[in-house]
Amino acid sequence: MAIIEKTRRESISTSERAADTYHASSESIKTDTHHVSPPSHHASSESLEEKKSWTKSEGITLSSSSFKTDTHHRSRTRIVRIIDRLNIGGPAKHTVWLTGGLDRDEFETTLVTGTVPPGEGDMGYFAKAEGVRPIIIKEMSRELSPADILVLAKLLGLLFRLKPDIVHTHKSKAGAIGRLAAIIYKWATPSALLLRPRRCRIVHTYHGHIFHSYYGRAKTRLFITIERVLARFTDRIIAISQKQQREICEEFRVGRPERFRVIPLGIDLDETAAREGRLRAELGIDDSEVLICTVGRLCEVKNYAMLIRAAARLASIDNESSSRARFVIIGDGPLRKELEQLSQSLDIGDKIAFTGFREDAPLLYADLDMVALTSLNEGTPLTLIEAMSCGRAVVATEVGGVVDIMGAHLDSSEGFSIWEHGLTVPSQDEEAYARALRFLINRPRLRAEMGERGRAFVRAGMSRERLVSDIEKLYRELTGRA
Repeated sequence: MAIIEKTRRESISTSERAADTYHASSESIKTDTHHVSPPSHHASSESLEEKKSWTKSEGITLSSSSFKTDTHHRSRTRIVRIIDRLNIGGPAKHTVWLTGGLDRDEFETTLVTGTVPPGEGDMGYFAKAEGVRPIIIKEMSRELSPADILVLAKLLGLLFRLKPDIVHTHKSKAGAIGRLAAIIYKWATPSALLLRPRRCRIVHTYHGHIFHSYYGRAKTRLFITIERVLARFTDRIIAISQKQQREICEEFRVGRPERFRVIPLGIDLDETAAREGRLRAELGIDDSEVLICTVGRLCEVKNYAMLIRAAARLASIDNESSSRARFVIIGDGPLRKELEQLSQSLDIGDKIAFTGFREDAPLLYADLDMVALTSLNEGTPLTLIEAMSCGRAVVATEVGGVVDIMGAHLDSSEGFSIWEHGLTVPSQDEEAYARALRFLINRPRLRAEMGERGRAFVRAGMSRERLVSDIEKLYRELTGRA
């Protein structure tokens, strides 16, 4: 049991307290013992030195604030949130918003994450700006490796000390190892012999999935099998769209329908509220040119090669439209050099700008005319929601939960579908994508109408406040506090 001490600030969350204390590295342990109260008669006989010894052996740095328990808020629901890394993308924002946004009088939240490999873009700056300082387990990253045994041990150590009421995992890697740790924690108690495990609920959010377009057939089958097993021990499975739930539950047979909840993404509506951007001025793009942009990590599943090839095909089917179009790819990743070479080889290098990662990406939508997405697999793309929030029409491949945010289907033409908020194209159909681009390039009034309808859709029901409220309701349901 933890050593009990009254905190000076009742509103400080567990995540904020722990951030000063936990770092998954082998650095020395720093303590401030004059802030630690003597153990009460309810505390265990484990000394502070013993705790320090354990944390050093685990490769986790703690200070005395890690051992404090706020007696005024002992009844708060304790959440441990786990994500493999805070790399550039929607899941990082989602987990940070939930960590910092839950009602602190009702919930204590600790965010646990891993390290971001070079070239992916680290959103640690975003967490810091939101006042969230996560526990970092440096061995936890995207790929499976022997180091995962150490990660599992460290997660178990944290769970036994934080004693969460709910363990909520995000994304595939953290979902696997985080739920395994939660299952062990839940059942590693003498009462389990009487089939009474610890009262700890397990929740997992699928921001996307890796059931196709990521790995080879054998590896994919293995991961699907693992997910099916883990789903049996998961109290609630969160899908971020209706289509995603049907795909995961019905097509891939992961989880039982009654355990699913659909909780759509939310965004910071103020973050995309800028009316004038600076991207055109930076890149020397005239206001008369149609600026088409995509935002994301430059990796295989995003299929940016399709966008580049479609841009080249556009020149062959309508040179006038092509001459007015400029493309910008915001992001970085392992395929950047290859994609730059592809644009040069197709003689459209002067038409496509690569900006790398931009911390100010949400502020750049105001300069765009359209936002493009060419992914092979998605959950619900945050970039499309941000684009709609800023009143921009979108052209996207029809994958994952994309159609769930496109509004009503209006018509079909030349191999693409026309929706209230933009156009969709079958995955990997470069010809249809080029025709879809031409369709909107030549219809500025329709682009504006789609953008305004998309803006109204997002602002009516996709705010971060709504997201936080939905998650709070789910947690209350799971803990019987609804």
